[in-house]
Amino acid sequence: MSLFEPIAPLAERMRPRTLEDFIGQQHLVAPGKVLHTMVATKQLRSMIFWGPPGVGKTTLAMILARSAGKDFFTLSAIDSGVKEIRTVIEQARLAGGAVLFIDEIHRFNKSQQDSLLGAVEKGMITLIGATTENPSFEVISALLSRCQVYVLESLGPDELKAVVLQALEKDPQLREQHIQIQEWDALLQLSGGDARRLLNLLELTSSSFGDADRIITNQFVQDTIQTKSALYDKAGEQHYDIISAFIKSMRGSDPNAAVYWLARMIEGGEDPKFIARRMVVLASEDIGNANPNALLLATSTFQAVQLIGWPESRIILSQCVIYLASSPKSNASYMAISAAQDLVRKSGDLPVPLPIRNAPTRLMKDLNYGKDYKYAHSYAGNFTPLEFLPDAISGTTLYDPGNNPAEEKLRSYLKERWGDKYKY
Repeated sequence: MSLFEPIAPLAERMRPRTLEDFIGQQHLVAPGKVLHTMVATKQLRSMIFWGPPGVGKTTLAMILARSAGKDFFTLSAIDSGVKEIRTVIEQARLAGGAVLFIDEIHRFNKSQQDSLLGAVEKGMITLIGATTENPSFEVISALLSRCQVYVLESLGPDELKAVVLQALEKDPQLREQHIQIQEWDALLQLSGGDARRLLNLLELTSSSFGDADRIITNQFVQDTIQTKSALYDKAGEQHYDIISAFIKSMRGSDPNAAVYWLARMIEGGEDPKFIARRMVVLASEDIGNANPNALLLATSTFQAVQLIGWPESRIILSQCVIYLASSPKSNASYMAISAAQDLVRKSGDLPVPLPIRNAPTRLMKDLNYGKDYKYAHSYAGNFTPLEFLPDAISGTTLYDPGNNPAEEKLRSYLKERWGDKYKY
């Protein structure tokens, strides 16, 4: 090794090469479980690993490929397109088959996923995809039907401790430091169940002792992270802080701040579909009927991001962010459903009033199901007063229109129809 060759990060040095060294996911890797059987029989099939970061998706893909004796190719959906996929497929064909691991497969658009179908179906590649998002929503049905989905779980405290102890025992650089762990809480809490982040924390902490005793305490970990957090925390707490700032800037009607935080997420490599999905929620939760077009634009933005891909979709995101931030705000719909759910939990399963029950059979009609129901369109203004709530909660107001021009019109309409029954 060259004196100037960089040393691999601890998380990479400690990547298990066999299932015997793998920690966690015992529902998949324990003897007799599905992945253990695949390794034993060397019979792989295309699959998708769905789970949070740092729980072993990439490592399991490598172990499976190695056990089957197949060439192993990797692509990242962040910087790979159809051209790169076709190149790997041709290499796999010449090799007589290979394992293709695609990290963050949920970021592939439809055309990129379509380009995999033929090779998967013919067996030229055994596809192993990794995603932190629900594949039912993010992977096209044709590809999903050709893959088995396996759910990976966050690592528990005992498994995280085992990861650290394994590193202290087996990594030569850590072993010679004779590190003692006196307190675990800070390491475990800051890791968030992510083994890779935990090992990054351990490596960062172990490099900060100086002449001090090599004893890890909660205070020492916290002091170290506060000083050097930028070195390791790119997808952890900062991720949540920035998305929080982004949402609150739009909610607070500040398009300048909102587009700034959008740029921070873009430059940090955030998934554009994650950003768009949060905007759809905000359009309903924080704008709602104050401007119903906000939800339409946000939904169209989410669809456009999937169709257009990166980097062009950054322009679409920016347009939508500015529109949402500049729209009038109302959380009345959000408050209404929250109040309704609270009422349901308190009042239980109240009976549906007889006039609005469904009456598909003669027996139900004989029991007065649907009796005295009045069809709104048969009356002037397409309205006639009728009791739609259970008797026990009749007259309960759940929707309080917001103080904005659009919802003031709704308030006037409802007052005109319902009079004093509801408190509009």
